Amino acid sequence: MVLRNRKPSNVQESFQNVVQEMDAFVKLEDHYVEQSLLGAVVFLITWVLAISLMYIEFWYFFNPDHTFRFVPDKEFSGYVDINVDLTVAMPCETIGADILDSTYQNTFSFGRLKEEPTWFELDRIQRKHFESIKTFNEYLREEYHSLQDLLWNSGQSSLFGDLPKRRNQPAEPYDACRIHGTMSLNKVEGNFHITAGKSVPLLRGHAHLSGFMDEKEYNFTHRIDKFYFGKPHAGIVHPLEGDEKIAEKNYMNYQYFVQIVPTDIQTLIGSWPAFQYSVKEQAREVGNYAVGASGIPGIYFKYDISAFKVIVNQDRESIWQFLLKLCSGVGGIFATSQLLCDLLRNFLSFFVKKTDNLKDNVLLPSVPS
Repeated sequence: MVLRNRKPSNVQESFQNVVQEMDAFVKLEDHYVEQSLLGAVVFLITWVLAISLMYIEFWYFFNPDHTFRFVPDKEFSGYVDINVDLTVAMPCETIGADILDSTYQNTFSFGRLKEEPTWFELDRIQRKHFESIKTFNEYLREEYHSLQDLLWNSGQSSLFGDLPKRRNQPAEPYDACRIHGTMSLNKVEGNFHITAGKSVPLLRGHAHLSGFMDEKEYNFTHRIDKFYFGKPHAGIVHPLEGDEKIAEKNYMNYQYFVQIVPTDIQTLIGSWPAFQYSVKEQAREVGNYAVGASGIPGIYFKYDISAFKVIVNQDRESIWQFLLKLCSGVGGIFATSQLLCDLLRNFLSFFVKKTDNLKDNVLLPSVPS
């Protein structure tokens, strides 16, 4: 009954009195505060500087630079996916695509690529698309270091789209084979090759049956639309995409020496593995044993896995360090502005008093009566 008779207003007023007595920073009343034009100017400048600082810090926090460092790759086991989409100017029934590495395991255990009959000559839209990729990729290989931050921050999974579908169907029969798909490689040295004849698995490798083919049937003119390892990422440039080779001889041997570098991309939301690669290439005519031009005609991608991997980090401090730096910066601006305002006010007050004293001490000349 006693609690019901209490008035809520009295309780609220007593609580406010207790809070006011506990306030360590006594608030000045309005008639004790002197407002001036100088204070207003300093106040506006302070807020402009504080907002500018906050904008710059937030922009840099969400758009940091990237750092790259090499560390030994301790992950010896596992697989590397190779993604291929290329076209060879030979019918699908006359060529075979396989992988052979230092483990000598069965070639079919890596997976199989799809073989799709097509025409090597592109239509106008397809040719324009392919030439754009070729030109753009050549520019990226030359100017990558000036664009790498933009590429890594783009957030795109791939820089290029797929080749458009053919609009006009030629009347001629198929003269080429599109080989595309994904296979899993061991993390050891090996080669992915396309050569004449279908493959037959053997005990320590495989063989290609091409003994019944005529020399005129060999034509390893090829075009590479996609060639990369792992999952695509816009920050990684794939040097072979947009490459095209026209064979002037029938027995041509094209070799691409590929060095694969594992890459770990680390961001705020996590990390994921990727793979970069560098490539050197060589083209030569084979089959003329009289002049020492030995070898098997075909297209060979000889790859090796680097013993080092690249760690890609964003040059960004933790969220707590960022908030602490932001608060200290904004607080420093307001503290400095208050100190500057007091100094200017004291200087102006001293200057005004000095001017008034000079006026009072000036003796006016007496006027004769």
